[in-house]
Amino acid sequence: MQSLLWLIVTLIDLYIYVIIAMVILSWLFAFNVINHNNQFVRQIHHIITQLTEPVLGPIRRFLPNLGGIDLSPVILLIGLIFVQKLIVEYSHKLL
Repeated sequence: MQSLLWLIVTLIDLYIYVIIAMVILSWLFAFNVINHNNQFVRQIHHIITQLTEPVLGPIRRFLPNLGGIDLSPVILLIGLIFVQKLIVEYSHKLL
């Protein structure tokens, strides 16, 4: 049971890193630090978007329009960290 909980917590950690990479990549695009025409950058952006958009899309529908500021990654990160803490807390109580 402990191995399964470790796997879930580790997958949540990895997804948190993907979300952070998505935010940093979007900032780099916004400030023209990296070129979107580069094939490698476009592939990385596509992969990260495919991984995060199914979760961020529904969150964006519930948030008000803030004029270009996207708070959905922050909401998702808070939710993931909360779930991760719950898993750790209940695993200590079970074991």
